[in-house]
Amino acid sequence: MPPRIVVIGAGFGGLWAASALARAPAQVTVIDERNYHLFQPLLYQVATAGLSPADIAAPIRGILSRQRNAHVVLGHVVGIDKARRVVRLRDREVPYDWLIVATGARHAYFGHEEWAAFAPGLKNIDDATQLRRRILMALERAEQEPDARARQRLMTFVVVGGGATGVETAGAIAELVKVALARDFRVINPAMSRIILIEAGPRVLPSFAPSLSAAAQRALERHGVEIRLGHPVTRCDEAGVMLGEERVECGVTIWAAGVMASPAAQWLEAEHDLAGRVMVGRDLRLPGDHQIFVIGDTASVRDEAGKPLPGVATVAKQEGSYVARWLLARLAGMPVPPAFHYRDYGELATVGRNFAVVDFRWMKLKGRIAWFVWCVAHIYFLIGFRNRLAVAMDWIWAYLTFQRGARLITAGDPEE
Repeated sequence: MPPRIVVIGAGFGGLWAASALARAPAQVTVIDERNYHLFQPLLYQVATAGLSPADIAAPIRGILSRQRNAHVVLGHVVGIDKARRVVRLRDREVPYDWLIVATGARHAYFGHEEWAAFAPGLKNIDDATQLRRRILMALERAEQEPDARARQRLMTFVVVGGGATGVETAGAIAELVKVALARDFRVINPAMSRIILIEAGPRVLPSFAPSLSAAAQRALERHGVEIRLGHPVTRCDEAGVMLGEERVECGVTIWAAGVMASPAAQWLEAEHDLAGRVMVGRDLRLPGDHQIFVIGDTASVRDEAGKPLPGVATVAKQEGSYVARWLLARLAGMPVPPAFHYRDYGELATVGRNFAVVDFRWMKLKGRIAWFVWCVAHIYFLIGFRNRLAVAMDWIWAYLTFQRGARLITAGDPEE
């Protein structure tokens, strides 16, 4: 019987590992609770009506359909039995010889999990379509609201967190309400909406060079986004947020302030950091159980300087590829690769139409040329020709017409 390699999670890390094991003399089983791989960097565009869900997602079975040694299991993982070497699902068990844990991350509310009901984040398609509904329904309610104060509250959108997700989401909302929807209503003027970006730290995009961070902030302000720096959220409810003693009332609050790893550390009974990421060795294996690899947002990995690697797609992809090379070498009886080394290709973030910042470390770009680089990079990394073509055509249409074609209220009760 060939060795059984089980991959939990079909995100960037898990899928890259599974795909790279196509020629392995092993049975590769991919487990995920959803049947699709999601390109998370563009999820905010689904939430802001720029793209449809199918544009940034692809069925896992379709992606791996030509890989003869790959099997896909749709299921929810509830635990891992290291002694028996099985992954426990709700209704079955999946045995393994080698295990790759790539279960990603979830939203972090810093001990205030009750805020999740009022300030949803963006981690999957359901999150994005629910946020799109909240944004569009807030404007629909404002159109029918006779009270001016209540109407202004409904037309106020708060984004918590000044990282790339928060900056891109705030810019996209500003473009949606101030440009794409400007002529769609008769009572309200969507262009008069307030978009407030709240960041607890001293600047937006803290992982970027200060010059690019400042450029992004200026671009947001040109789009009409109000930026509150050095103001952590102290309370969140259905009608707004508290910044210390200051009350900001709003119709929609979006959480982009932090993430926590999946419960993998609990399943593995492993040492973890404050964000729940499993502490692994330089070869990405679990200390004490060298048959288990942990990668992506689930793992706490440090570079040669001792700095934690960021939770971005490029890290997960490189870790997935490394684990696959390690296993291929081991199964072939060859020397395994040296310790994992991350190649930092830089970071990108966009602020609405025609403006982005790109930090390649060795070169920094901002403005329209950076926006073009951002577009090309994101289209390139999408999986599947159809997705690349669909996104490219949607972006070209939006650029030429200033319109967004996915302005559909499709989830929940429209009367809520």
